[in-house]
Amino acid sequence: MAVSPDQNQTELDDISKKIIEQLQEDGRRSYAAIAESVGLSDAAVRQRIKRLIDSKLLEIVAVTDPLRVGFSRQAMIGVRVQGRLEDAAEALDEFPEVSYVVLTAGTFDLLVEVVCEDDTHLLRLLSRMRELPAVVTTETFMYLKLHKQRYDWGTR
Repeated sequence: MAVSPDQNQTELDDISKKIIEQLQEDGRRSYAAIAESVGLSDAAVRQRIKRLIDSKLLEIVAVTDPLRVGFSRQAMIGVRVQGRLEDAAEALDEFPEVSYVVLTAGTFDLLVEVVCEDDTHLLRLLSRMRELPAVVTTETFMYLKLHKQRYDWGTR
């Protein structure tokens, strides 16, 4: 079933969009600083952020460079699947090494980003992935250096 981009969008007013954009710039920005910039009280900003988090539209996390915190191998794995893509994606979601799964069009059905301790760990992970009944083939793209990673694309 095809999903149009509009089906996944939640209606946001301009103030909520400004709050999100400020948190994208700095996830540690205080409620008071956000409130001042959007013209609301601290309590109102706190309530809006709580609603955005509860609705799963917003998640505030610490983003690290895996290579600098003890994980020496990061890779993107292209996966070809037989059967329902969603089933394969859900099975891959269960792997703790998997940080990102996206259904795609083109050569691969899924792209799966993984973070592993080392090459041995990655090899074990690939073996487990290939044991899944829906996985036909995989192709691994090793990350050599994280060049750019941004999360401040704003809202529309």
